[in-house]
Amino acid sequence: MKQNNTAVHVPASAGMFAGVSRLTIFLMIFMAPFYPATAAAQSITNEDIKTQFIKDWERAKAYTLEYLNTMPADQYSLKPVDSIRSFARQMLHLATDNVLLTAKALDQPLLFGKRDLEQSSTAQIKDSVMYYVTASYDFVIGGLKKLDAGKLGEQVSLFNMDISRAGWIAKTFEHQTHHRGQSTIYIRLAGIKPPQEKLF
Repeated sequence: MKQNNTAVHVPASAGMFAGVSRLTIFLMIFMAPFYPATAAAQSITNEDIKTQFIKDWERAKAYTLEYLNTMPADQYSLKPVDSIRSFARQMLHLATDNVLLTAKALDQPLLFGKRDLEQSSTAQIKDSVMYYVTASYDFVIGGLKKLDAGKLGEQVSLFNMDISRAGWIAKTFEHQTHHRGQSTIYIRLAGIKPPQEKLF
């Protein structure tokens, strides 16, 4: 049987399309004009970041208040072990640092002054804890609403660290999430089911 030794010319560009269907190639060509518009639509502004911060802090406030309402008033002094904070002090710590860690970033004076809420004997009951925690979230949310979004990238110095205003707000959000999460075990030890996760 005679072999056909005729050379077949293959364009140099053909290798890049090997194994790609005609439909895929068509879709790539068809969609190409839309990619610049899509990329532009996905850009995010400081105002978008500020808006998201406010939404997340409002959600965090509602979620934390669910924790405070779930825990019975007579269990606010509960400690899993003697060496750690009581439920009340855990939440007062959260409230204190909501204010302390964001005050400079939000250009606001310290809401509680230099008062040590964790050590205050009059702050340990449920009504007081709820007042201070609520006030701390309102402080952050109100400050965010008043803050010029264009300042979010400015550096702010606190504890010998220079971090952007947005960075301090994000770190404070992480801090309150951490301490609310820790308090879950307190509620379980009181024999109560903790609130359902509130991610959205």
